Amino acid sequence: MDRSTMPRRRMEQGAATPDTEAGAKKLTSFGGVFTPSILTILGVIMYLRFGWVLGHVGLVQTLLVVTICTGITFLTGLSISAIATDQVVRAGGAYYMISRSLGIETGGAVGIPLYFAQGLSVALYTIGFAESLVRVFPRLDQTLVALMTTVLVTALALKSAEIAIKAQYFIMAAIVLSLVSLAMGHSITPTELPSPEPPGSVGFWTVLAVFFPAVTGIMSGVNMSGDLKKPSKAIPIGTLAAIGSGYVIYMIIPVILSLRADPTTLVADPLVMRRIALWGDAILLGVWGATLSSAIGSILGAPRVLQALARDGILPRRLRWLGHGSREGDEPRLGTLFTLGIVLVAVSIGDLNLIAPVLTMFFLTTYMVLNVAAGLEGFLQSPSFRPTFKVHWSLSLLGAAGCLTVMFLINAVATVAAAVIVLLIYLWLERRELESAWGDVRQGLWMSLVRTALFRIEGALDAKNWRPHLLVFSGAPTKRWHLIELAAALTHNRGLFTVSSVLPPRSRSGAQQEGMEATPTGVSGAARDPGVCAVDYGGRTLRRHGTAGGVLRHWSPDAEYGDAGGYGKSPELRSLLPAD
Repeated sequence: MDRSTMPRRRMEQGAATPDTEAGAKKLTSFGGVFTPSILTILGVIMYLRFGWVLGHVGLVQTLLVVTICTGITFLTGLSISAIATDQVVRAGGAYYMISRSLGIETGGAVGIPLYFAQGLSVALYTIGFAESLVRVFPRLDQTLVALMTTVLVTALALKSAEIAIKAQYFIMAAIVLSLVSLAMGHSITPTELPSPEPPGSVGFWTVLAVFFPAVTGIMSGVNMSGDLKKPSKAIPIGTLAAIGSGYVIYMIIPVILSLRADPTTLVADPLVMRRIALWGDAILLGVWGATLSSAIGSILGAPRVLQALARDGILPRRLRWLGHGSREGDEPRLGTLFTLGIVLVAVSIGDLNLIAPVLTMFFLTTYMVLNVAAGLEGFLQSPSFRPTFKVHWSLSLLGAAGCLTVMFLINAVATVAAAVIVLLIYLWLERRELESAWGDVRQGLWMSLVRTALFRIEGALDAKNWRPHLLVFSGAPTKRWHLIELAAALTHNRGLFTVSSVLPPRSRSGAQQEGMEATPTGVSGAARDPGVCAVDYGGRTLRRHGTAGGVLRHWSPDAEYGDAGGYGKSPELRSLLPAD
């Protein structure tokens, strides 16, 4: 049985229309992709956790941790580049790529959690910024600072993406200043602070799990896809350049720290870089800049994913208004205000440590699914998959396996929780029977499986594995439904039966019959001889074992076959004929 002919609600062609895109595409690969990506990569973990990583596993293993983590992100960047150069990438970033490759249900199942992960990340970053600021200025109220910071970064995003990106240039300058100050710093004496754990007491894989989020910032650039002048060019260049630049910086920093501080100090003092740097306060500026840039990147990306979800009909009808963009630039201002409301509630709650691991899993799930999408397209050799940036499918699937492994290393419970949420959303979307106007890789996947299966079942078939396969000449199925019921009873949902009809030239195809769950095979009535309906299929193993048809009591060579189920001229012809 095939549900493909059942009535389904049709989605719009894309998440953005050509009219709205013209005004929206202003950003280049440097401003729209590289800048938000590199600023998210060079985040708080670099400043506060790098010393801890180095103190526990030493220089050589730290460089290995950086290489493994960056390698997984690099493979994901390759997959993103392949998908981006194969299709026109509109607003929605990772969600858009996944939905156009793996289908609208998979895209929505990943896109909805991705939106909430990005939106709640704004709260995490602004709360982190407020905590670090209150340590320097104790008289400030932490919640009030976090709320004001949230409103400020949202105001930048509401004005326009271009202005928010320009604001990030100043943050980039602060981070560069902090790194230069660190490079020009000096050695320090061992700390007298008590260490929470002795150096070397934490294993390699635990350290890798703690460090890995430091390299997962590339979604910040991908999410700006709808605002780029040339996404197919900007996304590969900006993403891979950010990954490469981050890798070089991450390989230099542990060398500097190992030469200027002992392992105990690196483990005990989270702000050890401030003591090493030539100008210690530059490190504080870098920490603040890192949190603010990450917050800006998230408040820019989340509403754009939400806008794409609404335009594709993923969201309930009551929330479809979130798909509207501004007249100038198609900015998702309604979505930004909606996201602001969610973030303000989260900031007011204050403690988000419980859900933070699950949010990390949503990001890694997105990475994994992007790798799977590129890997399947390449493996199946889909005729429509012709990226100008070519990546072997094995590299993409290796990246997917790496993401899944790291997810379980970081937090197995959070991984399972994220998987359950994604699965529930997928089942909800599948139940709604949404239909998209674009093709995806699933049809090619089934075709490949069917082809492989047909080749594998050829040859002698053992009697215990025998299944009946019937050819049924039903005429109009609704008038001779008993023939179909007979075939269903004989096959008992274990074998196959093909329903075939002879249709007059002007009649509708059976596939056009609304509500039909089976896919009939039609033969034009222009061929008067019923023998042309002897449809055969498969190879030796799938040959029909019998033919079922009605009996014509009054046959004429000029008869129309639109309502005929007869097979042959003889009234004595049995309803079920065995095959040769």
